[in-house]
Order: sequence, then C-alpha cells, then structure tokens
Amino acid sequence: MVADAGTVETGAGIVERVRELRPLIRRNALRAEQERRVPDEVVAALTGTGVNRMNVPRRYGGHQTPLHTQVDAFAEIAAECGSTAWVTLGHSGVSYIASLFPDEAQDDFFTGPCGPDVRIGGTLVPGATAVPYDGGYRVDGASAFATGCHHADWHLLTAALVPPDGRAGEGPPELLWAAVPMSELEILDDWDTTGLAGTGSNTVVARDLPVPAHRVLPVAQMLAGRIPSKANADDPFYRMPLLLVFCAWAASAALGLGRAAMAEFGERIHRRGITYTSYRRQDEATVTHLQAAEAQMRISAAELVTARLVDEIETKARDGGSYTPRERARIRAESGYLTRLCKEAVDQVASAAGASSLQRDVPMQRIARDINALCLHSFVNPVTNLEIYGRVLSGVDPGTPFL
Repeated sequence: MVADAGTVETGAGIVERVRELRPLIRRNALRAEQERRVPDEVVAALTGTGVNRMNVPRRYGGHQTPLHTQVDAFAEIAAECGSTAWVTLGHSGVSYIASLFPDEAQDDFFTGPCGPDVRIGGTLVPGATAVPYDGGYRVDGASAFATGCHHADWHLLTAALVPPDGRAGEGPPELLWAAVPMSELEILDDWDTTGLAGTGSNTVVARDLPVPAHRVLPVAQMLAGRIPSKANADDPFYRMPLLLVFCAWAASAALGLGRAAMAEFGERIHRRGITYTSYRRQDEATVTHLQAAEAQMRISAAELVTARLVDEIETKARDGGSYTPRERARIRAESGYLTRLCKEAVDQVASAAGASSLQRDVPMQRIARDINALCLHSFVNPVTNLEIYGRVLSGVDPGTPFL
C-alpha cells in the first residue's frame, strides 16, 4: 500500500521501512539482473516506503528529507541490490531536479495521478535537439542511460537548443532539460550490461514532441544556482547544489555495495575452506584476517568521507553558504575517491571468496560487477574526478562546468 503524507516520516522512519524490505530486494536481485529491470513488485514496495517523496516539496505532500537520511536509505537498498538502489536514487533524485522547474511544471509532475509518489527519470547525456516554436519547443532525438525508464512516469530529456533557422552558433549549444511524459517516449531495448544490469537504463527516444516552455529548464541556469521555481527559490533545502548532492547519492550506492561484500564474505568464510591448503575453514587463516581487516578499513574510511561531504552540503544549505570552485572540485573528488575505496574493498574480499562465488546466484560476483560499473559512471569516475581536483589545486581551469 502506498503511504499517504501523514503516515511516512521524513527522517529515520523511511530508513526503517526500507530496511524491512531488504529480504524482498535480496530475493529479487538475481531476477532484476536477468530481466534487466527491477521487478514491478519491488518498485511498488519501495514506493510505499515514501522514498520517492524524499525530494518532493512539502506543499505537494513530499518530505524534503535530510540528505544524510537519504544516503542511509539508499545504502540500505544497495546492500541487497545495486541496480535497485541506482533506480531508486535515480527516481528520487530527479524529483529534486523537477522541483527546480517553474512552479507550473511542478504542478504537472506532483499533482497528477501518482501525486508525490511520482517517479521521474532523466539523464544529462545530450542526444536530442530542441527547436523553439510558438509556446515552447519541439524535441526530437534519443536519451541514453535512462535508468528506471520502465517504471518512470516522466523523463527529463537533455536536448541541445537549435535556433529556428537551424544555424549553429559559436561555441557549444545551450543544453535544456525537457520534461516529457514517459507515455510519449519510445524505449529501445538496448541495455545489456555486465554491471548494474538490472537498472533498465535503456535509450528513450522522442520523435518531434511538443514541450511547453514551462516544462523546460536550462542546464547552465541550474548549474549557476538560478532556478525558475518561485515557491522553492528561498527554501534552504533546494539551495543544495544538484551536482554535489549527486555526489552524496552516488556515495550511498558505493557504501551499500561495500557493506554487502563484507557481509557476504563474513558469511562464506565460516562455511568453506581454502582449497589445496590445510585450512578446513577459511576463517582460521591469517590471510583471511588481514583481508577482512583491510577491506573493512577502506569501507570505514569511505564512510567518514561520506559523512564529511554530506555534513558540509547540508550545513552550507542551512546557513546560506556559498562554495568556492576548490570546494566543489574537492567534493566531486571525494565522491570518486570513496567509491574507489569501496571498490578496492570489494575487489579484495571478492578475490578471496573462492571459485564457487562465480556462480550467478552468489551475490559476491554481482556486487563486484556492480561497483565496477559505478566507477565507470562519468561523474563518479575516480581518475577523472582526481584530475579535475588536481587542476583546481594547480590553479588552472577545472576543464568542466559540472561542479
């Protein structure tokens, strides 16, 4: 049953509800991977916890849940299925973007049939074009990596603005987020991956669709902190920079996967030996003790980094503080670095889990593939993020506006 605004708490209550669903998520993790999408019953159950309302304005029945609570909730999901976590944080996170749109667009999103439990997907991969026409734009083209598109009600399509005369201007084109009902988009069945396979991140296609002007948000305007929403403009919750908030959401997935690997390793070492050695139980071997301790230290370090960046984002939003380019680059670098720490921890225990862990019904191998996929995400990639931070530390241009 989908909870109403009065029955789902904004804080720890959501985390507890999500935690209660962990057995269901775990039972369906292999199925999600095989079917390349999260099963409908899992999506419905998670919707009932209120997770989709965490970034929806309170005036619509949303919760504006503290960022640290969101991180805890997503990490609980990732501890059982990385794909399910990525879909859930995607839908919940894009609702944050939707809350930056003009108020008229927010009425479209949050007062429809699904109310504040609406699922909104979106990407920042420009593959479509937007041509102005009377009263709005006509959008045409594809949007790849549309996570959770099968269960989304809306999609924010990234489109490059094309002048009415079709002539390209100097420099890169202006990018727009155009909000389109999923019912108007075609889904291509092209998501077939080794990691985060259950996210259903297919390509969606718009074919010359009209989009009214109030359902369009210029990306550069959003990155600069200028939002057209009048109702949310002075709300500290919506002063958190979107890209830095995404760093925190991504951290939750990494932490959940790292904790899952440690839990799986901790169970396996008590019921198996080390083949071709005298150890009849793996937990008796000194090498196992060293592996477990080192992996856990990496995860603990990642948790500390996550807590710091989340606290900084929340504190600055509450106090109205601004960010220097160096601070923005550091937080993005921290997101990539803590993800790498979790990947190293997973790699360490996965390499010690034995050949039997290669069976597809053993979570360890899926965890390893999922966190590898997470590290390949363009915004999370550890090496890219370190380079950006290093450029800023060296006093040169960061080489990207996405900070």
